[in-house]
Amino acid sequence: MIEQTSLSIHDQENNSGMRKNHSELTYDSRSFYLNGERIFLNSATIHYFRMPKEDWRDVLMKAKLAGMNCIDTYFAWNVHEPEEGQWSFEGDNDCGAFLDLCAELGMWVIARPGPFICAEWDFGGFPYWLGTKDGVKFRENNETYLHYVHLYFDQIIPLIRKRQLSAGGTVILVQVENEYGYLMDDEAASAHMNTLRDGILERGIDVPLITCVGGAEGTIEGANFWSGADEHYAKLRAKQPDTPKIVTEFWTGWFEHWGGPSAIQKTASLLDRRIMEILRAGYTGISYYMFYGGTNFGGYGGRTLGSSDVFMITSYDYDAPLSEYGRVTPKYAVTKNLSYFVRAFASLLMESKNIADEQIQVRHPIGISVRGRQAGQEKVWFVESHKDERETVNITLEEGRTLPVSIHPGQIVPVLDRVLIADQVYLTAGALITGNEEINGELTLFVTADRGQRSVIELELGTKQASEAGDLILKDSTVQVLIEQDATRNAYRFDLFHFQEPGMMRIEANGTSIRFVILDRDTMNRTWRVESPDRLSLRYAIGFDDVDVTASGQVKGMITDPDRTIMLLGDWQDGEQTRTGREFSIQEAETQPESISAVDKEHPSVGVNAVAPVAPVLSGIPDYSRVTLTAQQRSSSGQPMDFSEYGQDFGYLLYECNFDSAVNGTTSLILPNIQDTARIMVNGTQQALVRQVGAAAVPIQVNQGQNTLQILVQHMGRLNFSPYLGERKGVAGAVFLGGQTQDIRRDWQMETGTVHLDEVNSVPVGTMLRRSFVLGDMDGAVLTGALSKGIRINGTEIPMPAYRDWFAFQTLDLSSYVKPGVLNTLEMPYSQSPLNRLELITYQNEHQLQDWRMAGTDALLPVSWESFDPAERSASYGQPVWYRWRFAQPVIDECHKVNLMIRLTGMSKGTIHVNGHHLGRYWQIGPQEDYKIPIAWLKEENELLIFDEEGRTPERVRLMLDEMSRYPWVMVGK
Repeated sequence: MIEQTSLSIHDQENNSGMRKNHSELTYDSRSFYLNGERIFLNSATIHYFRMPKEDWRDVLMKAKLAGMNCIDTYFAWNVHEPEEGQWSFEGDNDCGAFLDLCAELGMWVIARPGPFICAEWDFGGFPYWLGTKDGVKFRENNETYLHYVHLYFDQIIPLIRKRQLSAGGTVILVQVENEYGYLMDDEAASAHMNTLRDGILERGIDVPLITCVGGAEGTIEGANFWSGADEHYAKLRAKQPDTPKIVTEFWTGWFEHWGGPSAIQKTASLLDRRIMEILRAGYTGISYYMFYGGTNFGGYGGRTLGSSDVFMITSYDYDAPLSEYGRVTPKYAVTKNLSYFVRAFASLLMESKNIADEQIQVRHPIGISVRGRQAGQEKVWFVESHKDERETVNITLEEGRTLPVSIHPGQIVPVLDRVLIADQVYLTAGALITGNEEINGELTLFVTADRGQRSVIELELGTKQASEAGDLILKDSTVQVLIEQDATRNAYRFDLFHFQEPGMMRIEANGTSIRFVILDRDTMNRTWRVESPDRLSLRYAIGFDDVDVTASGQVKGMITDPDRTIMLLGDWQDGEQTRTGREFSIQEAETQPESISAVDKEHPSVGVNAVAPVAPVLSGIPDYSRVTLTAQQRSSSGQPMDFSEYGQDFGYLLYECNFDSAVNGTTSLILPNIQDTARIMVNGTQQALVRQVGAAAVPIQVNQGQNTLQILVQHMGRLNFSPYLGERKGVAGAVFLGGQTQDIRRDWQMETGTVHLDEVNSVPVGTMLRRSFVLGDMDGAVLTGALSKGIRINGTEIPMPAYRDWFAFQTLDLSSYVKPGVLNTLEMPYSQSPLNRLELITYQNEHQLQDWRMAGTDALLPVSWESFDPAERSASYGQPVWYRWRFAQPVIDECHKVNLMIRLTGMSKGTIHVNGHHLGRYWQIGPQEDYKIPIAWLKEENELLIFDEEGRTPERVRLMLDEMSRYPWVMVGK
């Protein structure tokens, strides 16, 4: 017997004002216990701040329908305190209401208040103004930083405390900080992590505390990963042998950045495999990051590691199980099906231990491997294919029991071995079993395999009494089933076939009524378990492409094929039934208003199904407003200020100054510290768009005499994760005229020859490379790109205290290390290649530009509107322009759920606004093509504003509905 442990460090009696109940979360080395019952945490990561409040219920319900029993969410400090002391917990920012809705739906909650959250969110969740505080250092025991963290905790922790288990809520775990182990080991981190831990406890949190990637005393540590489940499990077990093993972030997909490829590499089949690896390793908690990604509205998309310009796109779809538009995907089906499997056999998975390799007696063919877990006499075998094609292979268990298993290349299939499902009834199954519970008085199991495949299950009956053997009776079956009996073991073998049509077989075994629902995989993807929040009502809907449950408990389903068979099982108001989708559509048509003709009602394919919604049309030729870029009336400063110094969180800054040139021609503009994309204009003519940032050298054309330089910078997001949090956004510090840049990726020397770092090389990591250069008459130098630690200039190593090899980008000021007029030697240990950037930028300090004027976003707003004339499109090309359209709200009936998006074909780069809502940044360099317009933000008449930096022509901009908007939804029942 393993003693259950509680992490409640504070005595509940000290938490005055908290409503007591009998809920208690404890744990042992295998799992958590809620009120003494083991629970497997199937958790969906969903961020309330990445969607309108009106969408919360639909998204949370989709998680519940997918078998999730828990919701994991961050809390974004910068959303709740956008300006110092100005707190926002209303409307879309009402995180307390989000937690309450989770409770209403019967979902537990893992609360992650930060203060640092990462999440590809601007500044990792920190408010921009925090970076303006004198002496502040982030994520350490810095007095200034902690002062503001505690003020944040004073606001956010009470909201969580009031909704934790001991107060009658459903918050069961609270996380301390986030991924601190990527910065330093636990010993070095302990002082700061313990400070944050104590700050949470002192404010009345009494549920267990967790951490991820790095721990703290008195907390349970989890692991974040996509692959390598075994290795992470071993590390957690060695570190904390007495705690449950949970995956605090299982990365179901990945983020995307401007100009990068679409992140669709983590396919549904790979997701299936990774989940099986997690179960096979022994984890008893999985938090799917992300389950639903949502959208980076406004300026909240962050910037991350890997290069100088990895800026998040506006969509945070993440290729997650639930799309940005709340639609189910193939990954959703995988997650749902395996969550149903976990629910069906959670006890076995949580109680089981790994079976040592030397104890495994399962025989299998070459190209197949088997690992197992065992609880008592029950076992589950994880059969893995290393073959190149799908095959049906045979495996032989103890006592010569041989089962066929259909398996894809790389797939892992769970095989249940003598698992007790009823009194003296033991199941062995070579197919995925995705349900195992009583429905309408019958024990019901769902047997799933690919369409056209066979599967074999076996029931072995024990003796009910010492003098009699158990018996089995086939009561009825809608499909042909081959049954073989092994009298010596009192076992019955059922050979099943999986059609598109669902099948059902009823038996009585040892007095227990059991029914098997036989499904192909596509039909299982369309199988939905609908449980009431109080868990007193259970229903299954089979055959719907999508399902929703209203606040009143009414179930609605979407049908893409009216000829598909629909099956309802369980506690339905009108009883169990089997019908076609067309019959449901006819029923729906019969309930429609009299305005729908009798012909439409009789033939719903031309009635309900035909009244598909259409996207609204933009109001013809848009109005437009040219933006005159000027900061003439603004105050001057010696050097450009960054966004925070200027007092602006996101948006645009215009930097402007005058300079003289002795000649006409080309020179260089040197920006030693620029952290965002920038348009460079001289005398009103655009010269360049700076994309690779950190530092930049830009060739510009100048006129003899006075010139006006303008730099238009869009804030593209602060680093969300890095040792270098809090970079100065925009243009910061001195800017120089003249100078040069060198791409120094080639011609590095080592003892055995020359290395070109823009090519693939096989060089031992750490090999010292050398390269020489001459400054000439320059006295300033910046090295920017993929640097590795240990760089030396003329024999002196340059300090890089916060360097991490995975950062892959850094900018170093070499000015105090280089020697003008002589040969300088640069040495750098080899790390990897090819490198996408490594530049040496040099300049003269005496050519610094002075007397800068600055203007913020407010100076770029439209002043007056004109009618856009396509014949005069060249008049505005090359300068910023606002466009304005009107459009009507989409006509939406009760039979459809629509999603609206905008496609910006032909535009350049800028921002989108609808009815005063900032929908986010856009940039037509991919991978994002369409941008979400939440239906909740629309009115009868709507205003669309687009700010385009280049004044591109807007003729091809259009509104669209997503593909699934055209399919009808029907009332299924209660």
